[in-house]
Amino acid sequence: MQTVITKMLGIEHPIVQGGMQWVGRAELVAAVSNAGALGTLTGLTQPTPEALRSEIERVKSMTDRPFAVNLTLLPSLKPIPYDEYRAAIIESGVKIVETAGNNPSAHMPAFKAAGITVIHKCTTARHALKAQQIGVDIVSIDGFECAGHVGEDDIPGLILIPATVAQLSIPVIASGGFGDGRGLVAALALGAEGINMGTRFMCTKEAPIHDKIKQAIVDGNETGTTLILRSLRNSSRVARTALSESIIDMEKQGMGIEQIGPHVSGLKGRGVYEVGDTEGGIWSVGMVQGLIGDIPSCAELVHRIVADAESLIEGRLSRLCKTAAAA
Repeated sequence: MQTVITKMLGIEHPIVQGGMQWVGRAELVAAVSNAGALGTLTGLTQPTPEALRSEIERVKSMTDRPFAVNLTLLPSLKPIPYDEYRAAIIESGVKIVETAGNNPSAHMPAFKAAGITVIHKCTTARHALKAQQIGVDIVSIDGFECAGHVGEDDIPGLILIPATVAQLSIPVIASGGFGDGRGLVAALALGAEGINMGTRFMCTKEAPIHDKIKQAIVDGNETGTTLILRSLRNSSRVARTALSESIIDMEKQGMGIEQIGPHVSGLKGRGVYEVGDTEGGIWSVGMVQGLIGDIPSCAELVHRIVADAESLIEGRLSRLCKTAAAA
């Protein structure tokens, strides 16, 4: 199944693994890329630019296929040396970068000079249009169903994807709520050139997170997420737990980042994935968990999605067209 992005990125299947903090490590990235999709290493999961260089080399030791590095640009209490992370990416010979968060314009000249294809993740069509104007090559558009940062406009993918495609001349990847062949077909029908999956790739054998978290996703359903930090205009979709519900209560009481911050620490979230304690910290998961029922290998998952998508297109949808023509 070839689309514009498979040709641009040099991959077999129009499926991208989203950049996930604490999850996008070498073993998952290599497994996704070896399956013919695009694995994405999460840059800021690595504590230093030098650690990122080492992790990039680890990916290269496990796959000779294309992979990306995610660089998320967000405000931080502790300054992040973004220029040094960018240099580590460029000097390591990476040719695909996924940016997210704030406007990546300050980094675009260096990326383009190095011949890097830039994918920028957005949550609104207007931000996607701006990303196109500053020179990104591909937009990944995140619908309201997604895990993590959902933006503040609450637009689901069914509307957001075609609305974005209609305004752009560069390719669009659909993100948020995708996890099977039906979703891939739907994304293509809406005008996207492929799909981005985060939560679904968390639930694979190679994902470097605790088995208890993978099983919690399998056991969860589409109502098992909630939105926190809405009052701070930093809305994030996370697992519905006693802890996340307590954060919402704190927001209702008018508490600010000073009181809430210690409870949503990224280090605590990392501990969730490492220890398997679902109440040990805040952790991101998408509504698509309601469609997840197993923990396959990345190869099994990618091949299943593509096979199911092709079967749906050539089978049921083709029959519908033939029936309509006969009538």
